[in-house]
Amino acid sequence: MSGRGKRGKDELEDASDDNSAGQAPPKKASKVDSSADPDSIVVCEISNNRRVTVRTWQGKVWVDIREFYVKDGKQLPGKRGISLSVDQWNVLRGHVEEIDKALADS
Repeated sequence: MSGRGKRGKDELEDASDDNSAGQAPPKKASKVDSSADPDSIVVCEISNNRRVTVRTWQGKVWVDIREFYVKDGKQLPGKRGISLSVDQWNVLRGHVEEIDKALADS
């Protein structure tokens, strides 16, 4: 078994939120990011290098939760992240209460 697609303990820790205790809370702003796709609207910044955006790609609307990196002074989208179609986003939204309950129980 190659282990492809499985995350190890170290990788899970790296994927956790970068927001540490002395930092300001993540920004919530609706703006167009000039360094990214002009059809992309930044809905919120989860942490320094993670964003939620709504964008149009190949004629479809996507909710994109993604890590970004800086190259040549520009923030660019990285490989790590997920793009949800509007249908998938609605399914996730429909389970928010269950997710909140599971978080409270853990």
